[in-house]
Amino acid sequence: MTTPSTTTREPITTAQLTIAGANKASWADLQEIFGTGDYPGKCYCQHFKTRDCHWSSMSDRERQNRLREQTRCDNPRARTTTGLVAYLGKEPVGWVAVEPRTAYPRLLRTRTVWSGRQEDKADDGVWAVTCFVTRKGYRKRGITYTLAAATVDFAREQGARALEAYPMITPPGKEITWGELHVGSRQVFADAGFSEVSHPSPRRVVMRIDFAN
Repeated sequence: MTTPSTTTREPITTAQLTIAGANKASWADLQEIFGTGDYPGKCYCQHFKTRDCHWSSMSDRERQNRLREQTRCDNPRARTTTGLVAYLGKEPVGWVAVEPRTAYPRLLRTRTVWSGRQEDKADDGVWAVTCFVTRKGYRKRGITYTLAAATVDFAREQGARALEAYPMITPPGKEITWGELHVGSRQVFADAGFSEVSHPSPRRVVMRIDFAN
């Protein structure tokens, strides 16, 4: 692996990236993306997949092991996985979590996701995009836009009836931390073809694509 530049800020276009199911990635690739020094390296995409009562008792190692098992990385023949990985050349640079909404116990209990909506929480046909991670050195260069667009085809190909996301609004001039924006921004999903279906809090929106039968 090469060491990414922390000074280059040129946009990375969709044409420059290759997107693969996480089962086709190596565990070493995922570790490069998540790292160890900030929030992604502590969470390992387990926040929405873990009930509140279990979250604080889990060790960093356990969260890593869970992600490794869930993605079925290093197993290109696996029939299911839990996300997509973006590559710039041979370098792993980004991750997005996408799978049936029912795979996220904490999401099903998040009040702002359901406010004002009559939804069957047990509907496996509705998929969800819950988390983005961009590798250090490649952030703020547009990788999440390509990953968000890729989730649409991936969910459709896997038989999803609809795909949802729960992004944050980013007010102009206001600094937003990764811990807030790991769910993506509204513009990222708007550009991928999602439409806003509810606005349950001042800063949270629910966006969705319903696929034709």
